[in-house]
Amino acid sequence: MASRDRRDLAQVLLRKARGDELTVRALLREEVPDEVVGFHAQQAVEKALKAVLAARGIDYAFSHDIAYLDDLLASNGIEVPEAVRAAEELRPWAAEFRYEDPAGCTAALDRERARDQAGAAIGWASGIVDATA
Repeated sequence: MASRDRRDLAQVLLRKARGDELTVRALLREEVPDEVVGFHAQQAVEKALKAVLAARGIDYAFSHDIAYLDDLLASNGIEVPEAVRAAEELRPWAAEFRYEDPAGCTAALDRERARDQAGAAIGWASGIVDATA
């Protein structure tokens, strides 16, 4: 991947992550199912992690698995803050709960925590992506 291409991709992913975070913030004021809020929170974190990978020129497989992305970053010497790593708990909201009933889930989504995790991921990723621009 060319240097300019990876920076462009990183910026696009970060912009899309911010869009998902804004969606989460808007949805917190509305009566919508947890799976909708959880999906966008998870997507914000996932895209933020992928933006860092792209900015650093690291190839990644198509995956909604935040733990996989975190491990890939770590194996390339990029430390992910604990607040962002904790967002692994959002994984089921990426796809599983979009198609299955989360009623079997033992706890409801902590919407504010999900919002905060998305914000933390974007804040961290922004510093890295902006430094490569």
